[in-house]
Amino acid sequence: MIELKHLEKKYEAVTPLRDVNAVINDGDVISVIGPSGTGKSTLLRCINMLERPTGGQILFDGVDITDPKYNVTLARRRMGMVFQSFNLFGHLTVIENLMLAPMDILKRSKQEAYETGIALLKRVDLAGREDQYPDQLSGGQKQRVAIARALAMDPSVILLDEPTSALDPTMVGEVHAVIRDIAEMGRTMIIVTHEMNFARAICNRVFFLDQGVICEDGTPEQIFDASRNDLTRRFVQRLKVMELKIDGPDFDFPGAGSEIDRYSLSCSVLKKTAEEMTYTYYGEAELSNTVRVVIRE
Repeated sequence: MIELKHLEKKYEAVTPLRDVNAVINDGDVISVIGPSGTGKSTLLRCINMLERPTGGQILFDGVDITDPKYNVTLARRRMGMVFQSFNLFGHLTVIENLMLAPMDILKRSKQEAYETGIALLKRVDLAGREDQYPDQLSGGQKQRVAIARALAMDPSVILLDEPTSALDPTMVGEVHAVIRDIAEMGRTMIIVTHEMNFARAICNRVFFLDQGVICEDGTPEQIFDASRNDLTRRFVQRLKVMELKIDGPDFDFPGAGSEIDRYSLSCSVLKKTAEEMTYTYYGEAELSNTVRVVIRE
């Protein structure tokens, strides 16, 4: 579906992508992980041509979309993009956000766009919210609207740039559940994430990106448990993980905070440097989940 050949992106003072090579197959769900500042978000923006690469090629179904003569709008119609900061239109209602691109770009009728939008809101568990405005929604709800908006274009591939990084930890699980549902539909997805547990659970492949290249491409089991690359192994080994089981509404959240403090101190890391605290839901019960805290040294 997508082939990256010697992809490069240079800025005046930095080169986040130096020589990226990969083949993304139809139906792949890929997590892109790696240290902060190593070009993970730049990679997604290049694939969607929001940033034009300074070298190399991106082949999308065999067509070189980096060719200056190529109309990149044709590729973007088939690529849904979900940003960290939602990027919803604040002056439009939820349903208007979903209807805009299908009507303007795909030339669908207002009725067809509306019916598709309503169906997608049901899929992301936001039925009845169609007439609300983004500022009336929580962060998790906004991100689910953003995912529904991407799906409204019926894309071949969905690119998600740290889709839960701007969310309160209590809202992360609801977005994870939607992304997991999309993966089960067989959609091709590329997800930039710092949430290793999520990457392990949902993806069939993981790219470890560092120093401008994909250092390792493998299954979650290979990357996290049996890495063959020294850079990958050092990155994974620096992750320190604890899990707390949340088993009901009477869960002791203040006590959990104290446990996290103690764990951070035992790792010789300040709590404020913890990179993520995410809720992963298991089963249908909303309060049956695990809080996973990942800390880097």
